[in-house]
Amino acid sequence: MKNRICELFGIDRPIVAGGMVWCSGWRLAAAVSNAGGLGLLGAGSMHPETLQEHIAQMKKATTKPWGVNVPLMYPEIDRLIDLLIAEGVKIVFTSAGSPKKYTAMLHAAGIKVAHVVSSSKFAKKCEEAGVDAVVAEGFEAGGHNGREETTTLTLIPQVRRATTLPLIAAGGIGSGEAMLAVEALGAEGVQIGTLFALSEESSASEAFKQRCLQTEEGDTMLCLKKISPTRLVKNELYTKIAQAESEGASVETLRQLLGQAAAKRGIFEGDLDGGELEIGQIASAINEIVPVATIMKRLDEEYLRAKALLI
Repeated sequence: MKNRICELFGIDRPIVAGGMVWCSGWRLAAAVSNAGGLGLLGAGSMHPETLQEHIAQMKKATTKPWGVNVPLMYPEIDRLIDLLIAEGVKIVFTSAGSPKKYTAMLHAAGIKVAHVVSSSKFAKKCEEAGVDAVVAEGFEAGGHNGREETTTLTLIPQVRRATTLPLIAAGGIGSGEAMLAVEALGAEGVQIGTLFALSEESSASEAFKQRCLQTEEGDTMLCLKKISPTRLVKNELYTKIAQAESEGASVETLRQLLGQAAAKRGIFEGDLDGGELEIGQIASAINEIVPVATIMKRLDEEYLRAKALLI
């Protein structure tokens, strides 16, 4: 499956590991890159000093292409952008905001830019902003989502019609068959989160991983729509949030319920009751924690087997 995504990023397989908070440290990113995909560091859960340490480790761990995911709502965004340029990072995926302000700056430093969108409207704005590729993410995805609640299979063909940019599909993709499906709809690559979040190399806590393996269909829900729509595993914190939302709670009340560092508590520290457990719907189809190399090999085999059935 060689295509524009492979050429753009210099990778062997058009598979990107999402830069997930509290999961996507250097071990996970390096493992994906070494397996021929594109590993991303998740800057959203790192102070600049911590990110700098992970970048240093990446440079030791792989000679293959890799990048950094940067949520544009990051509190110290200007400092972070300066750090990426100073460290010679070659690929940046931006999300949660408009890429217009920073794309030209990153391009001037020789950095390729992809931006995550949840609608064809925002995909068009990305093309106007000059980004190199778009990631179209359906609401099946874990963590922060678009407000449109558009599914991946609905979103991809609409984005494909809206832009000529290289297109990466994300949200609910956990198999080679799913890769082939989104390719048929116009995607040229995939961004995968949940599969890699539950890999051996993920920096998420073991407790979080095991809880996600136990999920069944319907065990994750989208909530926090007044703040930033987020897909969570149902737990005590989710129940409190859902009840408050049904009663029309204010943004301030919801923030108080979340408390400080809710995602860190849930994903990194393993607080299964009081933390945010961010994961995608596809978690209910995953039943074991394996190395990244095993995941990549399985995706290849599934994709080729599914494609062979169509010939």
